[in-house]
Amino acid sequence: MEKKNIDWANLGFGYIQTDYRFVSNYKNGAWDDGILTEDANVVINECAGVLQYAQTVFEGMKAYTTVDGRIVTFRPDLNGERLEQSAARLEMPIFPKDKFVEAVVKTIKANEAYVPPYGSGATLYVRPYMFGSNPVIGVKPADEYQFRILTTPVGPYFKGGVKPLTIRVSDFDRAAPNGTGHIKAGLNYAMSLHAIVDAHKQGYDENMYLDAKTRTKVEETGGANFLFVTKDGKVVTPKSDSILPSITRRSLVQVAREYLGLEAEEREVYLDELKDFAECGLCGTAAVISPVGKVVDHGKEICFPSGMTEMGPVTRKLYETLTGIQMGTIKAPEGWIVEIK
Repeated sequence: MEKKNIDWANLGFGYIQTDYRFVSNYKNGAWDDGILTEDANVVINECAGVLQYAQTVFEGMKAYTTVDGRIVTFRPDLNGERLEQSAARLEMPIFPKDKFVEAVVKTIKANEAYVPPYGSGATLYVRPYMFGSNPVIGVKPADEYQFRILTTPVGPYFKGGVKPLTIRVSDFDRAAPNGTGHIKAGLNYAMSLHAIVDAHKQGYDENMYLDAKTRTKVEETGGANFLFVTKDGKVVTPKSDSILPSITRRSLVQVAREYLGLEAEEREVYLDELKDFAECGLCGTAAVISPVGKVVDHGKEICFPSGMTEMGPVTRKLYETLTGIQMGTIKAPEGWIVEIK
């Protein structure tokens, strides 16, 4: 298929409408087969459950053109599993993982003209989401739901190269113990908006959220997990029941162990440990790893030895290896890459 006439090299990280999206409806206790449609508009009742009580969950993933010209996506089964977990927590019907992967592949295939070419630095962002669609006025789960997948071509998350971020320890709490921090629900992101706008006003790139119970342990930012590297080269990621199980973070831990021969562990990370780490990064779908150069804790600066000019050496190896796997220049573990045929 001929590619769309898009200036791929200068794409930003924003929404561009593509030709098709997948839509499936849940009514009378069952999902329909779903369709691909050219209509980008969602029409729902003014009293729809999603509008009244924020009953919505979503996922984020990408499609890539590999070095040998194939179109692939990365570990969609894990996105499907996480959507199942998110839906269950908000009393929404499960959209089965196998049907999820099938719908993702179908939607990418229908929009393959929008998948940027290899080497452009751009990718096709894929956004599956689900919401309560029928009128709900009493506080209860909806009875009807819609599952959709949209796609949009996006440029690299960081234009002009990756520069280490400056983040602050936030006074806001992201998630309560036994709350919804471990699922990908829209409500979690809504509550983070004020905190990130305030951080930007104060000159910071992001927030570091601590555990709400003791405010002594590192959790995550509003949209990414943390990854640390010790001075002797060990990879450490925070462990908590109230942070999102990032697919990128889990993949990086496996890459560290199996490709780079590094020790990697998931454990509780305390705020007062930060001064002892050599490198820090934020990991997620959008940028894979965003290096952090400095954390500011109420005026106290914690500067990582990796500095404020570039990624640290271990972080860079992790980044290059995982992106190499995604782009087809490095052999992937079994099942990580799904080809769009």
